[in-house]
Amino acid sequence: MNRKLKLIWDFKGPASLKTAEHHCIHLKEFALIEKLHFYEIDFLTISEMHTIAFITVNESDMKIYRDALKPHRGQLA
Repeated sequence: MNRKLKLIWDFKGPASLKTAEHHCIHLKEFALIEKLHFYEIDFLTISEMHTIAFITVNESDMKIYRDALKPHRGQLA
């Protein structure tokens, strides 16, 4: 069975929310252009000064996303 992984980008500072929202647009564009499967693309506000953008993908697709998009970190979804 293929595990799901969440690839995460951290954005910090007063503009973190808008930056993360915008980053999600680029994540969706990349997945559609490359015809890659994903489960979810979204953002989450951690605090007023920290927001993350993330994409949840199959472990088998992780290297393609990781190498092209350079996430800051990842975790099991």
